Amino acid sequence: MKPESPNIEPKAALQEMLTQLGFAVTITETSLEEQVLLDIQTDDPGRLIGRAGQTLSDLQFVLNRIVFKSDSRIPRVVLDVGGYRQQARELLTGRAKEAAEKVRRRGEIVEMEPLNAYDRYIIHQALKEDEDVETHSVEVDGSDKKVILIRPKRR
Repeated sequence: MKPESPNIEPKAALQEMLTQLGFAVTITETSLEEQVLLDIQTDDPGRLIGRAGQTLSDLQFVLNRIVFKSDSRIPRVVLDVGGYRQQARELLTGRAKEAAEKVRRRGEIVEMEPLNAYDRYIIHQALKEDEDVETHSVEVDGSDKKVILIRPKRR
């Protein structure tokens, strides 16, 4: 029988990871629906965010793997650095609604650019209550990203 590993507190695990990587940070924890938001404040946000948020996404993935391995009941952790993800979420939501409006006006499918899983989730959530359109993720050859197709809802 495998001994139980101790539960790992997401905020403490993130603090330890970033300290070991040489970052001086302050982390604020907030509960979101079924997730935990850890907002990181640092003097060097660009290094933690990375190009197009890739470093932040990778850090979030690693943290979630560590935490989930200790206790699969712990809610998913979302990382942000100085409100970067919140701003990006607002921009994505706005673009999704603009695309949905095009679909309504033209009756044609709109294809968004290739996006990572987190960004696709934001778009799907932004349009899930829209009675006129539906969203579908489609794989892009040679990439781990997918595009979202927004099209008129089939009735």
